[in-house]
Amino acid sequence: MSHPFPASKRKSSSRSAGLADAATPRVLRPAPLRQAVYDAIIELIVQGTLERGRHLVEAELAEYLGVSRQPVREALQRLQADGWIELRPAQGAFVHIPSEEEVDQLLAVRTVLETHSAALAASRATPADVNRLWELQQDGLNALAVNDSEGLVAANAALHAAITALAGNKVLAEHIGLVERKWRWYYLPIAQPRGQDAWSEHAELITAIAAGDVSRATDIMHRHTERTRETYHAERLAKAEQD
Repeated sequence: MSHPFPASKRKSSSRSAGLADAATPRVLRPAPLRQAVYDAIIELIVQGTLERGRHLVEAELAEYLGVSRQPVREALQRLQADGWIELRPAQGAFVHIPSEEEVDQLLAVRTVLETHSAALAASRATPADVNRLWELQQDGLNALAVNDSEGLVAANAALHAAITALAGNKVLAEHIGLVERKWRWYYLPIAQPRGQDAWSEHAELITAIAAGDVSRATDIMHRHTERTRETYHAERLAKAEQD
């Protein structure tokens, strides 16, 4: 059976030592253990360290995370319920491969939520808030300049999170939070293809927010999220044709 983690990151002293090179730290206590394990595995999936379709082995995850197998087993059950992994009878756990339909549904919901967030942000942002948005925009441009896909995902998430915070609506923020993690996972493969277009749209959006132009901010965010959805499907189609 092939090893569930990338061979290029394994060390001979431990089957799961390759995860030590990943960005996610070991589980930190005293966070509730099952929650910490759950969060850590999700981050490994989002970052691509645990690739789509990858076989997951309880013992290896437990060794890397520095916990017993019980909280890993509990986390895997919850991860299945939340759509991150699949538990297959007599085969074990595998990272979920999202279908076109489920991605499209999540992105459609994201468009609605983010569009409302942009409208509220435009009505509330102060000059200091806008300066912070421009700083986050520069982080994205810096990542774009060096072709850093993970940096682009992080910068994109930070900018959108800042806009959500400016909206000042806790219920809206909670709902956006529900889709954000999976969105980061879906966004990684298209961070480069979206590239300059996405960050040009961000600049337009920040300009509209700075001007307090609710209508324009709403329109720009709607077009921005829809173009991202179109890019995702186009890239998946292109990959399928190549395969």
